[in-house]
Amino acid sequence: MKLSHTPIQLKITMLTFGIVTFSILIGGMMILGNIVSVKEEESGKRTMITAHTVAELPVVQEMVQKPNGWHALNKIIENIRFIHNADYIVVLNQDRIRYSHPVYSKLGTVSHSKDESAAFAEHVYLSKAKGEMGVSVRAFVPILNEKKEQVGVVIVGNILPTIKDLVLESRTDIALLLLLTLSFGAIGSWLLAHHIKKETFQLEPHEISRMLVERTEAFNAMHEGVIAIDNQEHITVFNEKAKQMLGISGNVIGRKIREVINDTRLPEVLYFTKPVYNQEIQVQYKNILSNRVPIIVAGDTIGAVAIFQDRTEVTKLAEELTGVKAFVEALRVQNHEHMNKLHTIAGLIQLGNLDKALQYVFKTTEEQEDLSRFLSKHIHHESLAGLLLSKVTRGKELGIELIIDKNSRLERFPDDLDHHDFVLILGNLIENSFAALMNSNEQKKQVYLCIRHDETACQIVHEDNGPGIPDSIQEQIFQYGFTTKGNDGSGIGLYLISQIVEKAHGTLSVESKPNEGTAFYLSFPMKKVQGGITHG
Repeated sequence: MKLSHTPIQLKITMLTFGIVTFSILIGGMMILGNIVSVKEEESGKRTMITAHTVAELPVVQEMVQKPNGWHALNKIIENIRFIHNADYIVVLNQDRIRYSHPVYSKLGTVSHSKDESAAFAEHVYLSKAKGEMGVSVRAFVPILNEKKEQVGVVIVGNILPTIKDLVLESRTDIALLLLLTLSFGAIGSWLLAHHIKKETFQLEPHEISRMLVERTEAFNAMHEGVIAIDNQEHITVFNEKAKQMLGISGNVIGRKIREVINDTRLPEVLYFTKPVYNQEIQVQYKNILSNRVPIIVAGDTIGAVAIFQDRTEVTKLAEELTGVKAFVEALRVQNHEHMNKLHTIAGLIQLGNLDKALQYVFKTTEEQEDLSRFLSKHIHHESLAGLLLSKVTRGKELGIELIIDKNSRLERFPDDLDHHDFVLILGNLIENSFAALMNSNEQKKQVYLCIRHDETACQIVHEDNGPGIPDSIQEQIFQYGFTTKGNDGSGIGLYLISQIVEKAHGTLSVESKPNEGTAFYLSFPMKKVQGGITHG
């Protein structure tokens, strides 16, 4: 039987049991290491206490100063060694002559070890050394007489137990612990494998793999884009159609959705757990019709999925079609204005003021031609120039003067924007000012507009001398659905402007004073940059 077709329950049982066994071995080694450290620390403390006890004995201080004093002192020290269970105690005088030693033949001999040199400078310390009996921990304590003068050194040593010694000492407990642990490990492994088998609907790994391949191919065959994420925002599904629509290449499964596309709004559905149907949003500079739904299992949100279609071309067509309404309105306004002008000319002729009638014709024609020439020369896009021309005409009909700064120019759009965005921004700002000025008592109603750009940024300044925006609502004017026009307002104009500013990584600020007017300042980088919207 091939290993790949070995039942999953058997493989999980063997693997889990192996991991448990390995963990026990590693854990046991760590525990033994800790025990050795504890034993070493305890032995060091005990050794140091013994060394201090010996060094402070008056008889030791006295005998270490006498020639041949080791004959009497060694017996005393050996008794102390036995009582304190030390492996060896060595007493040296200032000439490093041994006055005490476990090996009797070394009494009276000179120690040439370098380890005790610091102790002869009145230092107290511990050290480890490896000898014939094993590794030992040693305490060095200087011997001081009644005058606090050093007269010798006490060295106390204890052999440290090895890991083998510790294992042999606790072999019964270790055997019992291993038996219980491995037994529970084997039973737990089998139960875990049984549970996993049940959770996977009794399917084997090769069957799950086949189903995954089939699911992936089914997603890729769909005409709509499909993106799914888990509750950690990692991508779990990203079909080929979605890659084509959004210009994504390579394998993105497992990556954070914000790293691949930062404007899908799919995480919003994940956190708010509310579905959004048939919403048109802009992703990767394309208009997308999106359905975004949270994935909820047993009451818990485990992810979110978006199914969407590219609506860029449809949106452009719709904008062109709805533009007909704007042109019809412009023609109506122009026709109305021409009728007024014809009535004025006819009245002057009937009154016999032929010169004034002729001057009026020349003045009107000249003003219109000057404005048309200015817009054609400085605004290098027909739709935008036509919009401004129609707004000037509409303003005259409403008794509002729309002033376009003579220094205005727009030769190209920022990389992140197009003429649709500019038409939306300028159209909404101008219409909002017209609406505000219609309710104003200002004698001379004016709207000022300036559009300028250089290689780095494009700025739009829009001002009016209307009633202004109250301070209490200035923070709300960019919210979706907020309007001060009652049933006549949609509450989406400024919201859409703020969305465009955010898309283009620009800035947007507002200054308004009651009964003095309102000014909007917009700035867009000419080249693509990373950033966000700023309200001021």
